[in-house]
Amino acid sequence: MHEKHSPRALSSAADSRELITRKPGAAAREHVLGYRGFRFGARRPRCRLLVPDGVVKVMLGFGEPVRIADAVDPCQSVTGTSMINGLRATATLGEHTGQLSGVTVMLTPIAAFRFFGMPMAELAERNLDPADLLGREAGRLLCRLSECRDWTSRFALLDGVFAARAQAGPVCAPEVVWTWRRLGRTHGRIRVGELATETGWSRRRLERRFREQVGLPPKQLAQVLRLQEALRLQDGGLPWAEAAALAGYYDQAHFTRAFKDRVGCTPGRFGTRRASSKPGDPLDFLPDQVTSVLLAE
Repeated sequence: MHEKHSPRALSSAADSRELITRKPGAAAREHVLGYRGFRFGARRPRCRLLVPDGVVKVMLGFGEPVRIADAVDPCQSVTGTSMINGLRATATLGEHTGQLSGVTVMLTPIAAFRFFGMPMAELAERNLDPADLLGREAGRLLCRLSECRDWTSRFALLDGVFAARAQAGPVCAPEVVWTWRRLGRTHGRIRVGELATETGWSRRRLERRFREQVGLPPKQLAQVLRLQEALRLQDGGLPWAEAAALAGYYDQAHFTRAFKDRVGCTPGRFGTRRASSKPGDPLDFLPDQVTSVLLAE
């Protein structure tokens, strides 16, 4: 689901929802994949399963907390109003009271490396408070966002902030950028040894530099991208078996094992929950990706 800067508001006696998605302006387009402004009001708590997608997310909340837990090992959790979510190889569970508002910024890992100026391996599989990485700048940004009169103003503010900070940050090695793009173009269907040969680096050097500047090792990111491709194909109407084969899995059993390891449930259960979502439910952060399913409301 993706809308060009147009709100989707649903309301009833039980709940209300406002969602606005927008592509970044020209100044930030090289670094930001998209923005997602949201304001949810529901009487009951909500729980959402968030699938690994190869995207770094910056959630800037306006007061209400969210609990994020590992879907495979729910004992690992963190709670906060704002979070920076690094690349993950496994799914997470997002829970809140039903009252939630804020804006999420979706970044490529290449842009996140420039923006935060730190090894992305230190952010991978973690959910950090923005203040831990940005210091006082995080609080000032949240204050400015809350004072904006509308979503248009908020998105314009974020355009300027992310474009300026990214320009001042470190630059990824060209070999790392090339490898990341190659993985994206092939949906993860390429061996690390082949990537190393094409870059002219040793496999060990490529794995070390890629993990430092992207977050996950190239093999793990390839697995995430293959999973996303299978999800996208199935969401487009293909049976699970055909989607899995086209995404590069050996057979249905291989795909089911990989899916459970990454998502914490079977493909069939995920598909059933996805199909039962209400019309207009804001499931996905970006177009052409399958990123979440609602588990409870």
